[in-house]
Amino acid sequence: MVGRNREREAGKGPGGGPALAAVVVCVCLAGAGCSGQGAAVQGANAGDPVAVLHRAADRLVDAKSAKTRTAMEMASGGTRVTIRGEGVYDFRERLGQLKVRLPQDPAGASEHQPITELLAPGALFMKNRGAGVPQDKWVRVETASLSDGNLVTGGATDPFAAAEVLRGTRTATFVGRTELAGTEVRHYRGTADLARAARGASDGNKEALAAAAEGFATAEVPFDAYLDDEGRIRKVRHRFSFSNGQEGGGTVDVASTTLLYDFGADVRVRLPEGGDIYAGKIAAGAVDGKN
Repeated sequence: MVGRNREREAGKGPGGGPALAAVVVCVCLAGAGCSGQGAAVQGANAGDPVAVLHRAADRLVDAKSAKTRTAMEMASGGTRVTIRGEGVYDFRERLGQLKVRLPQDPAGASEHQPITELLAPGALFMKNRGAGVPQDKWVRVETASLSDGNLVTGGATDPFAAAEVLRGTRTATFVGRTELAGTEVRHYRGTADLARAARGASDGNKEALAAAAEGFATAEVPFDAYLDDEGRIRKVRHRFSFSNGQEGGGTVDVASTTLLYDFGADVRVRLPEGGDIYAGKIAAGAVDGKN
């Protein structure tokens, strides 16, 4: 979709710092069921947990859109950092926009400028990317070319990709009912297989999830998911593990959390023109969120 403008409005419906951050926000740039409308899902646990989770992504498409908050916690070599994001997502058009904030320097230096991310089928666009990219330019990345399928690279997991990981659920249990931000939800805990998720995913996520199945340390992804009585994801937390790719090796453990709320919210995403996309070389490991 490079070189084209797209603007979509979803209809309204009912209502250690920079070094480790660089591993996540730029981990690969250097080398690089059932659907349809339905009644609310009722009952204590809404039936077989695996079947319910397989349908969760389709329930989001039914909901049209949502606002989202994300958090990505990384641990490597005794260092732990958290990258946070906030934005909106259109589940029918597979378009989203996030403002992603990197952590401060260990010395408490001034806060990094947020990275603006546009999420589209098969592509990730980033602005204020740093590493010598002009301030008015976007960086475009093919998500299928990333060894993690952009589940981790952008510092936030694409909300629909996060939901489609659940299509690969192999085992799951119903933990119980609880409350999340004033909404009654059902808590499920289980394990998903990325290769299986890729086979059942939408066209926009199929290749990316297949890449993640090969690129992560393991294709098995433990998760906790919280669904409302309409089967929509309100919160999902995945735990990923991958090699940090730096000298000395080692593994980075990542916990990615996606919160969804205000379903039916207006979403307008305008993708960059071809001339707005940076065509130069991107410095490896130089992501610092500053221009």
